[in-house]
Amino acid sequence: MKEQIDIDIARQTLPVRIVEDREQVTSTQLVRGIRSALLNGVIYLFLIIMSIFALFPIYYVVQASFAGGQNLYTTDVHLLPSHPTFDNYIYSFTQLPILSWIFNTFVVSGLATLLGVICSTIGAYALSRFRFAGRRLTLRGLLALQAFPALLALPAYYLLLNALGMVNNLLGLVLIYAAGALVFSCWNTKSYIDTLPVELEQAALLDGATHTRAFWHIVLPLITPALAVSALLSFIVGWNEFALANLVLNANGTGSNLTFILGLYSLQSDFRTPWGIFAAASIIISIPLMLIFLYAQRFFKSGLTIGSMAN
Repeated sequence: MKEQIDIDIARQTLPVRIVEDREQVTSTQLVRGIRSALLNGVIYLFLIIMSIFALFPIYYVVQASFAGGQNLYTTDVHLLPSHPTFDNYIYSFTQLPILSWIFNTFVVSGLATLLGVICSTIGAYALSRFRFAGRRLTLRGLLALQAFPALLALPAYYLLLNALGMVNNLLGLVLIYAAGALVFSCWNTKSYIDTLPVELEQAALLDGATHTRAFWHIVLPLITPALAVSALLSFIVGWNEFALANLVLNANGTGSNLTFILGLYSLQSDFRTPWGIFAAASIIISIPLMLIFLYAQRFFKSGLTIGSMAN
């Protein structure tokens, strides 16, 4: 009889407990939903603020390139230029040797990248696959060189180029840029080669291939992502570098022998800086680099990720 009464009481209280449990679960989910919404709101707000800080300089340069006359010196705040014009772009193409600047920059950055990648790839393969006296010392020396900024070598660069007769010569700038990119490219490529199974080359050697043939047909196609990353980063450094270019190159009568960054620097004077023309020329010159970066960015994920696993 007592057991029957306990069963009846349990049956009466069971629906109440189920309702209470459901209410508790619902309230818990509601609290979690509010916390998640607040957290997401804070994250999105932070990202929006950071995006504004990142994009505002670009927006300002773009709108400054379309501003004519003294519009940049007004105290009024405008989201868009009050009288937009293409005069700054027309002036850049007609009155400035901007195409020569772009060509010179392409030649210097391209040759320096090509020379640096070739030398670093050969050196990286030797350091990764061969064991020889001084190998560890070489690796440590490369790492030590990377720790010092290139600006410390400015006097040495100038004395060396002056002795070789390459001051005010684009080829001298190519050699400096290639040497500067050699250390990073060598380390990045070596680390990538270390991740490849050595059995691939051993199988090629057993089939009668030489080390050169195994490297050319087996290793080189597999390290393309690392080479693309090294080449792109080297190209960007050469494209945007100012101090070394300013050390080596001196403007001729028209300034057509300069790289673009020195050309932009030459637009300013002691009394006036044409900000509109400066902005227009900057946008024109940045377009080729943006196209190159957009094309090569697909190599970044695998190239930087795998290349970072150094032994």
